[in-house]
Amino acid sequence: MTVGALGAVVLIYLNPVSSGGLRLGWLAALGLSWAGLLFLAWRRVWVRCLLVILPILIVTPLLLPARELNQDDLVSRYLKELSGFDGSPYHWGGEDRRGIDCSGLPRRALRNALISYGLLHADGRALRLALEQWWHDSSAKALGEGYRDWTHSLGRTGTVKAMDYAGLEAGDLAVTKGGAHVLCYLGDGRWIQADPGLGKVATLDGRNDSNYWFESKVSLHRWQVLMKP
Repeated sequence: MTVGALGAVVLIYLNPVSSGGLRLGWLAALGLSWAGLLFLAWRRVWVRCLLVILPILIVTPLLLPARELNQDDLVSRYLKELSGFDGSPYHWGGEDRRGIDCSGLPRRALRNALISYGLLHADGRALRLALEQWWHDSSAKALGEGYRDWTHSLGRTGTVKAMDYAGLEAGDLAVTKGGAHVLCYLGDGRWIQADPGLGKVATLDGRNDSNYWFESKVSLHRWQVLMKP
């Protein structure tokens, strides 16, 4: 299970940039590398067998049946992943700790959470959701528009500085009007964001700290997969 699990996540975990063209190029390079290794190692039976079996090991975890999601566990993993990016440099189009942008932060954090949850619970649905989310890029604007039904609008607008936090849950998203930026709520009045102005990922108090985005009008949204029945 460990070998297959590691293989299943390699395609959706290592690529650091949220670009469709780069994803396709990365997959093509990976495929060509595999074919080249297979050709070079064809006379070595055990290596050939390993290379032939490898794609099967990669795909197998994705074919596991869907299980009922433990929302509390998934949310906890998601929040831990979000906080783990604190201090990472801001980089437009980035999706890892070497550089990440505002929409890349919640996407990558959720994807990491789905992967770790799916592997631990042998939940194929969580792994398939992670793969789908990796493949289909979504900007802050797209998240605010419910792209591919990944997010659900809470029907509330205002500013982070002045809005009522009642009913807001840790992990919720605040998307600015026009979709230029997205912030993630951590609970207890704290928000984490990949802020281009600060040049890094920062966690700030929405009531007491000064930040340009806290004064901007936002709409509130929640990841569909994190919504409790």
